[in-house]
Amino acid sequence: MDTSDLLAALDRDGQLLAEAAARAGLDASVPTCPEWRVRDLVTHTGSVHRWAARLVGESLTEPIGIPTAPEADGPELLAWFQEGHRLLVRTLTAAEPGLRCWTFMPAPSPLAFWVRRQAHETAVHRVDAESALGDGSFSAGSFSAGSSSIGAEFAADGVEELLVGFHGGERSRVRTDTSRTLRVRATDSGAVWTVHLSDGPPRTERTAEGPADCELAGPVSDLYLALWNRLPLDALGCTGDASLARLWRERSAIG
Repeated sequence: MDTSDLLAALDRDGQLLAEAAARAGLDASVPTCPEWRVRDLVTHTGSVHRWAARLVGESLTEPIGIPTAPEADGPELLAWFQEGHRLLVRTLTAAEPGLRCWTFMPAPSPLAFWVRRQAHETAVHRVDAESALGDGSFSAGSFSAGSSSIGAEFAADGVEELLVGFHGGERSRVRTDTSRTLRVRATDSGAVWTVHLSDGPPRTERTAEGPADCELAGPVSDLYLALWNRLPLDALGCTGDASLARLWRERSAIG
C-alpha cells in the first residue's frame, strides 16, 4: 500500500481505538485478548506508539526498550494514549524518505517499515477495543469483529506482512516435522498465499500453484482477523487437513 494511505489508516484507527476504549470503559474485558482489560490494551498500544515515535524521531539505529506507561487511569490514561498517537502520526508524517533507523523486518525503507507496522498494530488493537463494547462473550459464529470495517487492500497488506514478514523469520514457531503446505485464499479479492511449512521458518509465496494440505478461505478482511487470532477459525472455510489450521492457531501468536 501507499505510505500515505497507511498513515491515514493509522490516524483513523488510533482515534477509533480511543473512542471505543472510552465507551467500553477501562475495566471492560477484551474478548479478543482474554487476559486483558481495556486498560491493558490502551497502555500497551500507547507505549508501542511512543516507542516507534522515538525510534523514528531520533533516527535511532539500535533497538530500545518499550517505555512504561504512566501511573494514570480514567480520562488521564486515555488522554495519554491520544497524545502518544498524535505524536506518532506527526513523527511519521514529518520523517524524511531517506530516514535511517532500526527496524526488525525487511522493508523497502525504515520509514515504509514503521508506517506499515504501526498501521497494522493499531488496526488490530482497534478491533480489540471494539470487541470490548459487547457483553464480553466470545463464540464462533456470534462474535462481531468490530463496528469499523477493514478495507480489502489494507487487509491484504496486513496478511502479507504477517505471513511474509513476521513468519518468514527465525522467530516463527509455526513449524512442522515434515513438509506441509497451507494455502490462504481471499474469496473476494482473489489474493492467494501459499505457505510452505517445515522444521525451518515458513516460506510464503503469492501463488495458487501446486497442491495444498489445507486451505483457509474467506473474505480478505476475515482472513486478516483470523490469522491475527482475532476471529475464530470457524469464521473461515477450511478444507483438507484441519490440523494445520489448528497449528496456526496454537503457534502463530506474535510475542
